[in-house]
Amino acid sequence: EDIATTANNLATSVAVYRFSILVAILIPIVNMSVVLTLYQLLKSVNRNMASLMVIFILLGAPIAMLSEVFQLAVLTIVSSTDYLAVFDIAQLNAQVAFLLDMHDDGIRIASIFWGLWLFPLGYLVFKSGFLPKILGLLLIVGCFGYLIDSFMPFFFPDFAVTVSQFTFIGELVFPLWLLIKGVNIENWQKVLS
Repeated sequence: EDIATTANNLATSVAVYRFSILVAILIPIVNMSVVLTLYQLLKSVNRNMASLMVIFILLGAPIAMLSEVFQLAVLTIVSSTDYLAVFDIAQLNAQVAFLLDMHDDGIRIASIFWGLWLFPLGYLVFKSGFLPKILGLLLIVGCFGYLIDSFMPFFFPDFAVTVSQFTFIGELVFPLWLLIKGVNIENWQKVLS
């Protein structure tokens, strides 16, 4: 799809675009709440690894949120602000393409931390004794999927596969397990004591 079509689609869907930006800003806030809750659950397994898990999320959150500035700039361009009238349509479309690329680059950097936090989380789940070890292994696999996706463009810019779409299963199964099955309370209390 060419950038003129993309810019036009964004201009005709400004409300949806604004909503997507809002959601993208709220997700890191939710992630911070989730990781602090998981810290309370898992700190008895290994406090250092639990702290590392929190640090990685806290490092990735501002990068992801700041990347939305590029989306807001695109919104300004496609909303036909008067002072942009000095640019012709091709120049505006080039700016939209540039800003969208910068947003993607920012999210790629944030994804490094989204991957890294899964390693200590997976380790803690694996070692916990009150959650299935397989969940921990799946989370660690997810970590490497994100890392491959984040670094692959530096080494193979034309590589078009998103590895994390195949390695994310732990991120899906783990919260479902907590919601449906929960932790083994007896084993969790042993770890606490």
